[in-house]
Amino acid sequence: MTMNHSDMTAKIERGDGFIAALDQSGGSTPKALQGYGVDDSAWNSDEEMFGLIHDMRTRIIKSPCFASGKVIGAILFEKTMDGSANGKPVPELLWERGVVPFLKIDKGLADEANGVQMMKPMPGLDALLSRAKGKGVFGTKMRSVVNGANAAGVKAVVDQQFEVARQVLGAGLVPIIEPEVDIKSPEKPQAEKLLVESIGEHLSDLAADQVVMLKLTLPDSDDLYNELVSHPKVLKVVALSGGYSREESCARLARTKGVIASFSRALTEGLSDGQSDDEFNRTLDSTIDAIYKASIT
Repeated sequence: MTMNHSDMTAKIERGDGFIAALDQSGGSTPKALQGYGVDDSAWNSDEEMFGLIHDMRTRIIKSPCFASGKVIGAILFEKTMDGSANGKPVPELLWERGVVPFLKIDKGLADEANGVQMMKPMPGLDALLSRAKGKGVFGTKMRSVVNGANAAGVKAVVDQQFEVARQVLGAGLVPIIEPEVDIKSPEKPQAEKLLVESIGEHLSDLAADQVVMLKLTLPDSDDLYNELVSHPKVLKVVALSGGYSREESCARLARTKGVIASFSRALTEGLSDGQSDDEFNRTLDSTIDAIYKASIT
């Protein structure tokens, strides 16, 4: 199957499904593996650790239910993008299965200042974007964190996100802008409102032919993202689970109209390295179905 950008755009725009987040990086991989039933005594180096998480990701990707049409996209860690499954490059295999490939490009979070955590510098980003484009990747994702309702901090986060987004757009890829609001923040509702206002201001500055995607925390106010969902510069708004359980994530998502899921922890909840393939596939199938139904509600 040809990895056609316009076909991928149409797949995401229709939004009849959700995006799987399979992009755990070095800092979050041990926790993800522990949740999968693999203790940190199972590896002796980062290379072995990343090999184990790659095995988990490819087991998910190769599961029959992953190609059911309910998963329309997958966000990959760089090493997963460079890896293979079923003897094929992962992005190619994903698109053969009807799943649009994205790449996580951020290098982690800086220390908190003004109630937010900005993204660390991304040296070599242009080369990475070029390589991703060559592998058939459609878009990118980069994450910041908002911990409080600090107007200056929120503005700084959004300014940085859109600065990187323009670099991504210049490379011919579609950026997923992810300024996550911490679900434990006592100022979550206020922070979310500041964030929506700042994003709206930046969207109007995009060129006529430019669109972005947004990955946002499931909001406290169900209709908060309505204007972003309908904005002509927004290809799709997706939601992160952010630490909510799968049940809570799906309940909140179903109330947030026009937004689809892009879950990580909520997607892998209940999966275990020790499960037989039948058990694994049944669990994943049930999870995918629940997230899909919440995404199209």
